[in-house]
Parts: sequence; structure tokens; C-alpha cells
Amino acid sequence: MPKQVDHQERRETIARALWRVVERRGATHLTMREVAQEAGISLGQLQHYFTSRAAMLAFAMDLAGEQTARRVGRGLAELGERPHPRDVLRVTLVEMLPLHADARATSRMGAAYVLEALHDEDVLARARGGLLQGRAMVEQVVRQAIADGLIAPDRDAVVETDLLLALTGFTTLLELRVIEPVAVLAAVDRHLDGLFARF
Repeated sequence: MPKQVDHQERRETIARALWRVVERRGATHLTMREVAQEAGISLGQLQHYFTSRAAMLAFAMDLAGEQTARRVGRGLAELGERPHPRDVLRVTLVEMLPLHADARATSRMGAAYVLEALHDEDVLARARGGLLQGRAMVEQVVRQAIADGLIAPDRDAVVETDLLLALTGFTTLLELRVIEPVAVLAAVDRHLDGLFARF
């Protein structure tokens, strides 16, 4: 009896192969043939799952987003019931930064996807939608913290959300080894301390 193929598992195998290729060589010259070779399958098999490079990239990016969400979810679960919003924001920000192997893989995939989005309106719409959803979640935490009196009432939730998300800009400095992880974490903590300072 032939072995049943788990199609979702095969798609994830292909996506992870794509991540590895991107991590090694970047996304500029990424081809479906190269990803197929990395995944240990034929080009025809890959094309059975993804009919285009854009479709393959979109799935790989969705998987990267899911992986980040899982890491954030695990970090939040470790905080216990009713965690302080400062801790929620810290976990969220830290897991978006390339501070360990899994986060580096998803971060580099994200960077490749942004480059693709600049030249493809469909990819742009998909990427933008995901980022807007994540931004809305952060803003919700900030707004609730203001309402609960944990952040000063004169703070603008929109501006504070933008400033928090700007901290993910440390990604480039980390990837190019301009700044060390300990310095990034110190900056994140300093910013959060200022945001949640008693007034």
C-alpha cells in the first residue's frame, strides 16, 4: 500500500527549505528549482504544491508568521494569568527580533517578503494585512494599559504603539552585527520602563 502524503507537512517542508535558501543566499535570485533541490524533491513535485514563486513565498511567509505567533503565545503563557501589559509587550517585541535561530529564520523570511512586496501588489496587500493585524494587537494592549492607569493618560496610544514597533528596527542592526543582543534588550527595557513609569 503506498504511503499517504501529508500535504500540509510537505508544504511546510518546502517552506522551511525556502527559509534555508534565503538564509544562505538571500531572496534576490531565489528560484523554485533551488528550493526543490533544498527540499529534496523534484521541481515537478514542488509545482504540484505551488504554481508560482509568489505563491511559494506567500505560504512561507504565512508559516513564518504562525511560528512567530506561536513563540509569542508560549512566552505569554509562561507569564501566567493576567500578566502585566509591560511584560506582554516585552515578550511580543523580543520574539519579533532575530535573537535566536528560529526568530532569525522568520525575520529573514520577512525581509525577503518585504522586498517581494515592493514589486507585487498582491504580495503587498497580504503583507500589509498581516502587519496591520499585529499592530492592532499591540495598540490594544497600550490602550488598555492607559485605561487601567498603568500608562500616563496623556500618552497617545497611536504614537506609543508606533514607537514600540519602531524598536523592531533593531533587526537590521542585529543582523549586520552593529549592536549586540544585550544592548538591544537593554534598550527595549529602558523604553518600556519609561512608558510604564509612575506619574
